Amino acid sequence: MARIRRGAVSRVLVTGGAGFIGSHTCDALLARNYEVRVLDCLQPRVHPRGRPSYLSAQVEFVQGDVRDRSAWERALEGVRHVFHLAAYQDYLPDFSTFIAVNACSTALLFELIVEKRLAIEKVVLASSQAVYGEGQYVCAEHGVFHPDPRPLKQLQCGNWEHACRRCGRSLAPVPFDESVVRPHTAYGISKYAAELVGIELGRRYAIPTVALRYSIVQGPRNSLYNAYSGICRTFTQRLLNRKPPVVYEDGRQLRDYVHVRDVAAAHLLALERPECNFEVFNVGGTQGVTVLEFAHIVAARCGTGLAPVLRGEFRVGDARHTVSDSSKLCRLGWMPRFSVEQIVADYVEWVRQQRELPDNSDQAAAEMKQHGVLRVAAVHA
Repeated sequence: MARIRRGAVSRVLVTGGAGFIGSHTCDALLARNYEVRVLDCLQPRVHPRGRPSYLSAQVEFVQGDVRDRSAWERALEGVRHVFHLAAYQDYLPDFSTFIAVNACSTALLFELIVEKRLAIEKVVLASSQAVYGEGQYVCAEHGVFHPDPRPLKQLQCGNWEHACRRCGRSLAPVPFDESVVRPHTAYGISKYAAELVGIELGRRYAIPTVALRYSIVQGPRNSLYNAYSGICRTFTQRLLNRKPPVVYEDGRQLRDYVHVRDVAAAHLLALERPECNFEVFNVGGTQGVTVLEFAHIVAARCGTGLAPVLRGEFRVGDARHTVSDSSKLCRLGWMPRFSVEQIVADYVEWVRQQRELPDNSDQAAAEMKQHGVLRVAAVHA
């Protein structure tokens, strides 16, 4: 199938475009001669100093909230393509905010497109591997399972692994494709709701729509201030502030990581390839890496001589293992280019170039403990 033909300049709206993923997407779009407009509320906990200096001067900036109809109306004027990347992320139990920002804003976008008969040619939605919940596991005797979240009683005993509900043996994690969705956190639920709104309304009203389910996205510009913004940020800031990185559970939980520039490349593919229309795609790394191994990689790059520590802490709602299978997107020509070591190196180098190095990890941990999210197992290795 043919790609998008761009004789005249196409204007693209990127919501959340001042952020980590959004700004790299803006750079990629500008490099391909799109006109770029950004809609961003400049949330203080992410952008305490306002518009970030890394956001290109070529970007037209609209400050506003994606929950605000008038902000959307201003931002959508003359636009042909939309990347809806603005999102709310947190570990705290503010459930209504997840739904309002992540799901209702998506409904509002499509409501305005239909109501005003806007000539939108493509919508690309940012989703997450959080829609898979606990992910996929296999028992050697009884096959594949998509388990429920681990009970609190189990976690309090320091029993971290999923067990086969038939024979009781530990289950082995396997990468998951896009087929089975079982979100169990407010964030995952809100992201899946946004997908359903976008894909189904897009199909009904002939608005080509794509949803991309990111793994753990890391790299330069990951906010130094947002306590949610990622494991690499947390470990790096603690290490460079002479504090050891704290690893939850036993550190053996698997995660996959993807460089933000690889995500930006996936965005361009989703925009320009009609084969992507009304589909969902995983956007992840090439392999699972344990959290403890990742902490050692960050520690080695920071060079402080501090080693990770395990204190038997765990977060209620965390999945044990989550590793995405991105084969579906790779079949269209996308491929992650950056190794985990390169991802870490790029981020640490960027952090060292910043004028200040805040560390709010202890404050964030205290808030999670206050809300019962972060706890300590009574028995742990």
